[in-house]
Amino acid sequence: MRIAALQHDIVWEDPEANIAALAPRIDAAVADGAAMVVLAEMWSTGFSMNAAAIAEPPDGPTPTFMKETAARTGAWVVGSFPERTADHDRPTNRLLMAGPDGQDHRYAKIHPFTYSGEDQHYSAGRERLTVDVGGLRVTPLVCYDLRFTDLFWDAAPTTDCYLVPANWPASRRSHWRTLLRARAIENQAWVVGVNRVGRAGRLDYAGDTCVIDPLGEVLEAEEGVEATLAAEVDPARVAEVRTEFPFLPDR
Repeated sequence: MRIAALQHDIVWEDPEANIAALAPRIDAAVADGAAMVVLAEMWSTGFSMNAAAIAEPPDGPTPTFMKETAARTGAWVVGSFPERTADHDRPTNRLLMAGPDGQDHRYAKIHPFTYSGEDQHYSAGRERLTVDVGGLRVTPLVCYDLRFTDLFWDAAPTTDCYLVPANWPASRRSHWRTLLRARAIENQAWVVGVNRVGRAGRLDYAGDTCVIDPLGEVLEAEEGVEATLAAEVDPARVAEVRTEFPFLPDR
């Protein structure tokens, strides 16, 4: 499967502007052969703690755009947004995997980023998600989840590819790059890390969007600029690596 990772800037708390900016880029990625397009964490608003004002219902403008785009282009569209639902006392940082045939798979970020106060404004998710997309078993996680090895380990036996949309600041970019590669190597799976660029408040974002294969080889986007990084992600490569190096059973 050809996956396109969109490294992009974000207009703060302005879904309409972000949708307008990213719609043609999604179309271009699909025209270039992508069957799945992955956007950054909270791609339509930025990583804002103004949850009460920016949170959308499950059928709000952001998820509606994602689902309509998937249906129109025939490709999966993936990214997170602030979602307000009745089953949580606060909004959740909710990742949506929208499929071309109306598929709607959602994952709530399990680890809100307490360092920035995310846990005070967003409820934590409780369950992992794995989706079989044409034979590629995909497990999405979000930003700070990357620091928690157990989420990746527990999902590894049924995962070929991890998706990690993020708003990861440039000040800790070495952590981002190191942890993404470690998760690929230790779980012998593909990892697609999608990070924003630009500036929000006092924070700069370098991007460092990348696709990493099951042996840790890295294909990386150019630093600091908007870019589309596309790669062929093959589940057969995961099976091949795990057969040649049967490390997972030793856990």
